[in-house]
Amino acid sequence: MSQPIAPTTPVPAETDLAALARRHGLTVSGARPALPAYLRDLWSRRHFIAAFATARLTAQYSQAKLGQVWQIMTPLLNAAVYYLVFGVLLRTRDGVPDFVPFLVTGVFIWTFTSSSIMAGTRAISGNLGLVRALHFPRAALPIGLALQQLQQLVFSLGALVVILLCFGQYPRPSWLLVLPALLLQSLFNTGVSLAVARLAARTPDLSQLMPFVLRTWMYASGVMWSVDKVIRDHRLPHAVVLLLEYNPAAVPIDLTRYALIDSFTAGRLPPHIWAVALGWALLAGAGGFLFFWKAEEEYGRG
Repeated sequence: MSQPIAPTTPVPAETDLAALARRHGLTVSGARPALPAYLRDLWSRRHFIAAFATARLTAQYSQAKLGQVWQIMTPLLNAAVYYLVFGVLLRTRDGVPDFVPFLVTGVFIWTFTSSSIMAGTRAISGNLGLVRALHFPRAALPIGLALQQLQQLVFSLGALVVILLCFGQYPRPSWLLVLPALLLQSLFNTGVSLAVARLAARTPDLSQLMPFVLRTWMYASGVMWSVDKVIRDHRLPHAVVLLLEYNPAAVPIDLTRYALIDSFTAGRLPPHIWAVALGWALLAGAGGFLFFWKAEEEYGRG
């Protein structure tokens, strides 16, 4: 005679894995933390960010015989090429006092912006092993790479000072204005780097497209030519004038030129330029950070 079938025992609620995890205080791996917690975690990693930037800077030219000299030589060679093409052949130096300091300053400051943005396109895709192996705020990577470019700019400024002295530009109190100008530019660059880091993490082809975008942006930013001279000599639509004057890449270039070059007077600056620089820095810095943080749990997956 067959035995009666025992009634099915109800499954305890604890066997539901999600409920069990919550009961014991476990959280989803890689989940995006709240913004205050994320900021605290990022601040606690500040020593890692600084060490990461310094290590990348040291390794950048480790295989070259001239080593770290290329940190200075690269922007100088770019300036020499631009001087030959634009200053001599296209004669953009006509009507621009102190053209060599004007050009070299523009090249060095623009290089800081473009290098920071290009580094951002590779911040996640170029460090996937690190992203997948360790738990840390991913914003540390683009911020560290932007810091690396700032460190490289500091080396370049040494060469810039020598060039300024050779062409009769001597230290004066206005040189101190370089510090707030570069601080605002650093915040802007870091924000844009964070934004493109998220975009490039999802679309790696962005790193191939970005050099063409940056080259076009450079030609519109007054690196090799004077924005105020073009505006004076040509009857441009008011919208175009505003775009040229308040271009976020041109603003720090103009501020640095004003600080370092005697002939680049306040009359050559657009109105309210410091307020504009602050606005671009806050908009890009805060906006880029929030945009990157929103996708924190997506990095390194797929």
